[in-house]
Amino acid sequence: MSGGIGPSTKDIALPSEENDDTVAVPEHTPHHHFLSLRQLNALAVAIVLAASGMVAADDIVIVLLSLPYMIFLSRFAFPPLRPSRSVEPPVFGSSNRLLAVYVIIGALLGLLLPIAYILEGIIEGDKEGIKAAAPHVFLLSSQIFMEGVTFSYQFSLPIRAFVPVSYNAMRMFALIDWVTCEMMKEAAASGEQWSALRLLAGRSLAVANLAFWAFNLFGFLLPVYLPRALKRHYCDKEK
Repeated sequence: MSGGIGPSTKDIALPSEENDDTVAVPEHTPHHHFLSLRQLNALAVAIVLAASGMVAADDIVIVLLSLPYMIFLSRFAFPPLRPSRSVEPPVFGSSNRLLAVYVIIGALLGLLLPIAYILEGIIEGDKEGIKAAAPHVFLLSSQIFMEGVTFSYQFSLPIRAFVPVSYNAMRMFALIDWVTCEMMKEAAASGEQWSALRLLAGRSLAVANLAFWAFNLFGFLLPVYLPRALKRHYCDKEK
């Protein structure tokens, strides 16, 4: 997984030294690309959060500007190498159960549980917890949608790597703010404003997401996935 749950996330997992083809990836499609139901659902979540007022305007602006910037990079910096309308092969191939486990953990920890936390917070009136968790969910949902957009013959491997790296980096700031907010809510717990179980769940979820996505960014995307995506792109370009 490349930091989200979209098609390009199937490109990565920890590779072995003897064989790079250790992770299951979708077959590259020869013609037009259509967004999956997963990407459309992610877009719907992002739109709802943006319209709810729980997401800062600067996060929304960054997401909106990322699409034209991605198109700019695709046209002038990293144009696609396959004019025959076939998607560039992913960085890693073949199948591996590790991928399925990684995708499930990322989806559950990064999206499904935070959404449930937000919905439960609406019931309990935890406005601070909702507002702290919403930016991460919004950015991750936007990332999933954008990864679906880039998994097309119109975008090269470096562009497919750009999306998870850039969005994962932006979400680190949102996750740090979430963790800080949850830790500061301890004082409010004495007034029984929120249940002890919700306080524990919020802190655990925020810290777990920070640890998971920090590893995803600094332990895999930057040192492993991005260099290999660039290497594959330029090697194919020289052929």
